[in-house]
Amino acid sequence: MFLTTLCYMEKEGRYLMLHRTKKEKDINKDKWIGVGGKFEDKESPEDCLLREVKEETGLTLKDYRFRGIITFITDRYETEYMHLYSAYDWEGDMISCDEGDLEWLDMQAVFDLQIWEGDKIFFWLMQHDAPFFSLRLEYVGDTLVSYALNGQYVRAEKGENLFEKFKALY
Repeated sequence: MFLTTLCYMEKEGRYLMLHRTKKEKDINKDKWIGVGGKFEDKESPEDCLLREVKEETGLTLKDYRFRGIITFITDRYETEYMHLYSAYDWEGDMISCDEGDLEWLDMQAVFDLQIWEGDKIFFWLMQHDAPFFSLRLEYVGDTLVSYALNGQYVRAEKGENLFEKFKALY
């Protein structure tokens, strides 16, 4: 098990997205994600958030919000508990990131990017200003096979798109 943070910085209807292209051995290789990373010893979620955003962007967060806890369960990796944040204000000058390319993208365009299927669920929750949530995402390979939002489990039927099923329920 490991702990991480992930932050989606928001500005003028856009998210700052990281296209993960620079690390060869990377579970997120070629995918678009926010900025963040693994906790270091003795860090709180906020400590990790602030450090990771600074390391990856050069920016210091001034206004941010804790959105939820995402539990990633896969058949290939150990369980990850990700602390999800949105950020609205920061200071400093953006730097280039050694993990990929940073780019400001329209909030609605993220649904068409190469992202994890479960990420679409938490993007939808953030964009609809959902209250603090717990989201469990279960993958077999790269396929999302189930999710649970605040303890309410939904499993995919054969060939079913869980994000479309999620949107129909909410």
